[in-house]
Amino acid sequence: MGHSNVPLTYRCSRPQTDTSRSRGLKPSTVSCHDNLNYALGAIRVLGLEPIEHELKPHLNTVLADIKEGKKGAAEQVVVSGILPILALSLRSRGPLTLLTAKLLAELAKESVVRKGFGDAGLVTALVSVLTSTDQELLLHAARAISRMSYDSSKQQELLLRRGAVPRLVAILLRFPDNGPLEEVCLQALCSVSGMGVSEGAGMVWERGASVRTDESVFHGVSPHTCGFASSVTLVRVSRWAPGQHAVNIEVFQRCSSSFWSLHGNQRTAHWFPLSSWESFSNLYKMIKFPGRNVPWIKSLKTRMFQTFL
Repeated sequence: MGHSNVPLTYRCSRPQTDTSRSRGLKPSTVSCHDNLNYALGAIRVLGLEPIEHELKPHLNTVLADIKEGKKGAAEQVVVSGILPILALSLRSRGPLTLLTAKLLAELAKESVVRKGFGDAGLVTALVSVLTSTDQELLLHAARAISRMSYDSSKQQELLLRRGAVPRLVAILLRFPDNGPLEEVCLQALCSVSGMGVSEGAGMVWERGASVRTDESVFHGVSPHTCGFASSVTLVRVSRWAPGQHAVNIEVFQRCSSSFWSLHGNQRTAHWFPLSSWESFSNLYKMIKFPGRNVPWIKSLKTRMFQTFL
């Protein structure tokens, strides 16, 4: 399969006399396509009965072309029909699962590809991977979920129904010392809840102060927009019963001091109270986020979940 300069298509032959091998991949000089199309065709044939050493180089070829942003690559992936095969690879939990998750995280950047994730069974497959103990696999699976659901209410609904929120919360609680994984899971929680921001916003996540021992607080801050305002996302995870957690996500807007200097030089520091939990009657102390003499505008939107882990 190494003839990179020869246009190829594929056919699957299953000789009746050879029952020990269920497939055969043969090149045919019928159509004019490149290495990517060759790799996609190989995945489509070999993926039904995956053998690592045969399938891995083709997955790497697709991954490299997608990461490089090769023109037309995303459209070729859609036409190839390999998405259900990638879902099968995830569910198998075999040696190619991690590479498949990496590929899906990159494919999820492409709107033309990610809109087909649901029909291909990838939503269920990605959520099932979130129970793994492999932190690198979790990182790529959560990143794929974050990207696929960022601007799609349909994908958000599917992920919520499949139980993505409790599994993402469980990862946050299981791996508190893995900063990159924590950041990706927080971004995924926000995207699934319809409160995510684009990766280009440069959101930076930090752990915040908590007034409860069984509560974790995170806040993400994006850079100032036009030098005047920045978006702040607050995520609180609180255990309210054994195995049961409440997740509260809020988005605030913070104005810079330069904005207020243009409006009467109002530079008095303000404390903004967190909204109360719907399932609790106790009051929370106020939390002041970084930034001196920076007034806060009222919460823009909020979302709350109650989950069973």
